[in-house]
This record gives sequence, C-alpha cells and structure tokens, in this order.
Amino acid sequence: NMAAPSAPRPPRPRKEPQQLVIPRSAAEEQRLRLERLMRNPEKTVPIPEKLNEWAPRPPPEFVRDVMGSSAGAGSGEFHVYRHLRRREYQRQDFMDAMAEKQRLDEEFQKKLERNKMIAEEQTAKRRRKRQKLKEKKLQAKKNKLEQKKEEKEPGQSQEQGSSEDDEEDSKEEEEKEDDAEEPSFVMGR
Repeated sequence: NMAAPSAPRPPRPRKEPQQLVIPRSAAEEQRLRLERLMRNPEKTVPIPEKLNEWAPRPPPEFVRDVMGSSAGAGSGEFHVYRHLRRREYQRQDFMDAMAEKQRLDEEFQKKLERNKMIAEEQTAKRRRKRQKLKEKKLQAKKNKLEQKKEEKEPGQSQEQGSSEDDEEDSKEEEEKEDDAEEPSFVMGR
C-alpha cells in the first residue's frame, strides 16, 4: 500500500500570534474592532438586519378537551392547561402593549400638530407686525418728502405738519409697548 510520492507542499506562511488586548473602555473596544476589520478590507462585513418585532402565536383554532386542574383530570392535563393559559396571558399583554404604543404615537402626533399650529400663528402674527412697521416707515418717508416739497413751496402752515408728527410719535410709542417679544417655539404643550 504504497502511494505515489507527491510533490512536497510549500511551507505555510506563519501567522504572528496576536497579542491579547483587553479593552478598558468602549472607545478602545470600538478601535480594536475597526483595526480588525481594516486588516482585510476586501472581506465583506456582515451587517445584521433589523429583527422583526416579537409577536405571540395566534390563539389555537380548537382547544382539545382540556380539563385544567379540576377533579378527574389526568396528571399531565394540568401542564397542557398551564401552557395554554400562559400563552393566552402573553398574547393579551402583547395586545395591550401594542394598543398603548399606538395611543402614545397618536398623542405625540397630535402634540406635534398643535405645536406646529401655534408656531405658525406666532409667525403670522410677527409677519403682520413687521409688515405694519414697514408700511409705517414708508408712510413716514412719504410724509418727509411731502414736507420737504411744502418747505420749498411756501403757502402751507407748519402747524398742521407738526400735529401730524405728534400723532405719529404717540402711535409708535403705543406699538413699542405692544411689541413685546413672545416665544416662537412652544415646548411642553
């Protein structure tokens, strides 16, 4: 039973023994993982997919004659009953948790909508104020130009112009008192 002599195998390249490094922090552990990945960049990296959320088994279509813990039950019947009961409680807890989660999601969406509406109202209010101020400035400019024209053209009395300025100043003071800054982003509602 003699085999034909085969060509000698080339010696395997020896791998250097890796040093055991115990990470002392999460950052060091992450660094070590990245170093190990970067030793062989051609190797594919397995990226785990998001696991589906756990859901209980649907209730049984037909429950066989389960006697439970009542008199006359066999020694193994109670365990069958116990497992069915446990699964049903688990299923009900799951349904309650899902309903609560859905309720909280809807509540959160309503809260977001309410905050968005409040913010939009605040923005619109401020936009109106800015527009009003802009119009006042334009009006004041027009009045100044008219006054300059009147000064160039004698004949009109100066008293009428000064009374208009006083009225305008009093209106501006009222606006400044009314122009209190209100928060545009509403939190905690």
